[in-house]
Amino acid sequence: MTTSSAMLPRLNAEYLKSNPTLAGGASGHALREKVLQFGEGGFLRGFVDWMIDGMNKQGYFAGSVVVIQPIAQGMVAKLNEQNGVYTHMMRGVEGGKVVERKEVITCISRGINPYIDFGQYLKCAHNPDLRFLVSNTTEAGIAYSPEDKISGAPPASYPSKLTLLLLERFKAFDGDPAKGFILLPCELIDNNGDNLKKTVLQTARNWNLDAKFVAWVEKANVFANTLVDRINTGYPSDEAEALQQACGYRDELFNTSEVFHLWVIEGPAWLENELPLRRAGFNVIFAESVKPYRDRKVRILNGAHTSTVLAAYLAGKDFVVECMQDPVIRGFMEKAIHEEIIPTLTLPKQELEAFAEAVVERFSNPFIKHALLSISLNSVSKFKARILPSIEQYVAGQGRVPTRLAFGLAALIAFYRGTEIKDAALIGRREGKEYRIKDDLPILEAFAKLWQHFDGSAAGIAELVDAVLRKPEWWGKDLRTIPGLALAVTRDLGSILDKGPKAALEQVAAADRRR
Repeated sequence: MTTSSAMLPRLNAEYLKSNPTLAGGASGHALREKVLQFGEGGFLRGFVDWMIDGMNKQGYFAGSVVVIQPIAQGMVAKLNEQNGVYTHMMRGVEGGKVVERKEVITCISRGINPYIDFGQYLKCAHNPDLRFLVSNTTEAGIAYSPEDKISGAPPASYPSKLTLLLLERFKAFDGDPAKGFILLPCELIDNNGDNLKKTVLQTARNWNLDAKFVAWVEKANVFANTLVDRINTGYPSDEAEALQQACGYRDELFNTSEVFHLWVIEGPAWLENELPLRRAGFNVIFAESVKPYRDRKVRILNGAHTSTVLAAYLAGKDFVVECMQDPVIRGFMEKAIHEEIIPTLTLPKQELEAFAEAVVERFSNPFIKHALLSISLNSVSKFKARILPSIEQYVAGQGRVPTRLAFGLAALIAFYRGTEIKDAALIGRREGKEYRIKDDLPILEAFAKLWQHFDGSAAGIAELVDAVLRKPEWWGKDLRTIPGLALAVTRDLGSILDKGPKAALEQVAAADRRR
């Protein structure tokens, strides 16, 4: 008879005392609190905390993490019940093989809920060992909130909470420039460090804070722009019972992710010495600028998605992993990456090729069910950001239109085929069954009108493509000005509508074989 996981002992510091090998010989409670982390969710625990734990276990950091709950509803109470200890499992494809790795993370010393004990939160600023501030408060978290008051305990927004912490630090150490912080925001926005600094300074001005404090914020603190890359799949609800039985303990903070990870940090050269992540073997890049790495990620990883998944969905696929199991679709994607996207990027080709190989392995991960319809959300703006720069630079460099990226635009037009808008979605049809197309309402209305007037003729296809490409409000420019693009998209859309999306993709693959 199998014991229920609810009857298993809970994973916590007490449990680790009798099972010391689980923690790899490291305990977060014997370490100095060097990191303050805004956010207790699975991403930071499966990314930053996992790396800090790794540095500790190798003897490079000797620092623990204090976790701050950034909103009123959160998981700090559960985190403290387990003394900050949890299991992190990484699963994916590496070197062509399926791998699974499991680690018990012990670097979190405690969690604080500032909505219950704001004084304890501010007291962290008095710790002379505290050096790093990490955050992941969602893309909307780094935003100036003029209605927040200095008397808030706490104020609502993250930048306002941070401003009060910085002010407390400034006062506690009499403006000592050596007591500034290194801030490493992990929010998924461009120039996250610059934007965080900007919102703190806006808040300081709104509260009429002393000019000496403002100068200290600007000169004594490093607001680093960062780029983070790891798919975190969080608590494995469907597998929790089996996984906990296998572990022999109950872990309500069990966390999962893919194997791949990348952290690019833009900052001064000395930063790498203070945060020896690379020395500990992690895939971390300290760079003068994150931009070329952001371009690499957006254009290769995100671009591969956007250029492929709409055609793949119309061809009958529902998940990314299915696309990677189909030789035609996988070949289409790989050639788009290697022949049409990589030639437009500035990093060394070897680095780009290695990243591309990792992307293909990540897409092949059998543990991640990434739905194509989820990726399809707001495809017009995604095409503009992820694909259009590659098309323009490819045409400028090669003097011709990139075959697969142009096909991706034709597939977008075909995917957005619908005449009815229902519950803020345009209704498309695949093999007679409805699917929901989600984008800004004016875009959906424009496509609905275009398809309502489509007569199915060759001239009608050309008119439809002309109408889509001519919209600078969508693309930032009139795409008809790109030599050869309208002709290629018209041809490909005609092929999709005439032969069907699967046969049209096969035709592209056949053309490759003939070359």
